Amino acid sequence: MTGVLFGEVDAPDLHVMSFNIRRRFDRITWPPADRWPLRKQRLRTFLEANRPHLLGTQEAMPDQAQWVQSALGSNYGRVGLGRGPRLDGEGTPLFYDRDRLEVESWEQVALSDTPHTPASTGWGNTIPRIAVIAQMRDRETDARFTFVNTHFDAFSRRARRRSATWLHDLVAARTHPLLFTADVNAHIRSAELSDMFADGLLVDTWSYAPARRTAEWGTFNNYASPRVGARRIDALLATPDVGVRAVGIDPRPTGTQWPSDHLPVQAIVRIHPAATP
Repeated sequence: MTGVLFGEVDAPDLHVMSFNIRRRFDRITWPPADRWPLRKQRLRTFLEANRPHLLGTQEAMPDQAQWVQSALGSNYGRVGLGRGPRLDGEGTPLFYDRDRLEVESWEQVALSDTPHTPASTGWGNTIPRIAVIAQMRDRETDARFTFVNTHFDAFSRRARRRSATWLHDLVAARTHPLLFTADVNAHIRSAELSDMFADGLLVDTWSYAPARRTAEWGTFNNYASPRVGARRIDALLATPDVGVRAVGIDPRPTGTQWPSDHLPVQAIVRIHPAATP
């Protein structure tokens, strides 16, 4: 990789990224590019170069979350645990630049009818799905906002529909501007996810931005050359009171290969203190 989409981003703007980093498997995986020991340094190189203020990750095992935090640097914090019954295993942790942002409170919920029961399912998903919800403050501007990071189910359309409705209801009850990052496992403009945008409570930053730094690449490239027009299944959404300045999907490998089977989605946003109660 010879450059970054967004260089240094100063207040009041924020650099936000959603990135499914692909979980580490203990068994041998195919293609070889998927093997964590072969791609962990590529991920470090990419994160060291980009350093978003806010990063929502998906599929992170505990050791991978530690690797991401180490790559970002000692000034980055992390919230979010695993989706297992003991809050272990794969998670959707979010990372934030502590020099710029602080977490005032946070919670982790299951995407189910019993959100506070760890590892609970029941919307058509057999694998637990979780969301991390953080209440944040921008130290530079004093703006307060909500940041949500999650990973919708890969196998059940019903579960994805229920998750989209859950998100709509969460946004409807908000008291601050809100940012949302996720691997939603369906094209963002698909009918099964339409509840995310019901009543105009959320907007797709890609469609909302006045500037796009790249083409609309499909975000699941599976270590192959990305394609324009393929499904964009990684989301970076916002409430309309968030100013979206620019967006991009970086299609370039880091060195000779990609650090994940997904491409990262990035946006530059601005949250005005006047928009926060």
